[in-house]
Amino acid sequence: MTTARKRLATPAAQAGASVPLLAGLTDTESRIYHSVFDSVMNQRIAPGTKLPEQALCELFSVNRATVRKVLQRLAHDHIVDLRPNRGAVVSAPTPEETRQIFEARRLLEAAIVPLVAQRITKAELALLRKQLREEHSALHRADQPAWARLASSFHLRLAELSGSAILHRYLHELISRCSLIVALYEPPGNAACEHDEHARIVDYLENGEPAKAVRVMNEHLLDLERRICLDKPQAEKSLAQMLGLA
Repeated sequence: MTTARKRLATPAAQAGASVPLLAGLTDTESRIYHSVFDSVMNQRIAPGTKLPEQALCELFSVNRATVRKVLQRLAHDHIVDLRPNRGAVVSAPTPEETRQIFEARRLLEAAIVPLVAQRITKAELALLRKQLREEHSALHRADQPAWARLASSFHLRLAELSGSAILHRYLHELISRCSLIVALYEPPGNAACEHDEHARIVDYLENGEPAKAVRVMNEHLLDLERRICLDKPQAEKSLAQMLGLA
């Protein structure tokens, strides 16, 4: 058994935690999915990196059918691209694709905010404030995974409060794609989503000033896009090293 395989044999037992299962995937498939997903999001795997089926089979001690199912799910979630006769590669959004994704998100959130302003209750505002306090706490604990999750969920919560299931569904996809772009290309040390701007948006919603809330949201998303650096040098590493298995 290789070193990589030994390390993979009991990761949950060693960490004292289990990998969350994804709908439609087995425990093994979910473990492979999270290994690739986390490596991409933590910038261990560079955009455009090839993910050969045979190499993944050997690293995870599984058959090709298992690897193909996981790669198809990763492609559905825009983490990898499946290319005919070339196999799977980590998605590498072009500058134009990045511009279009962020533009679509700005337009969508500009439509969501006024709907929220029309419907939001005092109880819902209180829950948003509670979420902002959790954001702030995670930020100051330097708990990046928790903070990133809370920051994204703030935007999705606004979409829920808009009362439009369609807008919520579209925003969920756009946020997933923006999160990938940020994870791949934002320089280290930057906050992917500014807590203070979230607080200002809630202030304007509470004060019945949707136009100001929309303006802050637009500036917030533009600033996020400006911090993206699409031309980053990458160190040469093996696939096992990039996946954190060696």
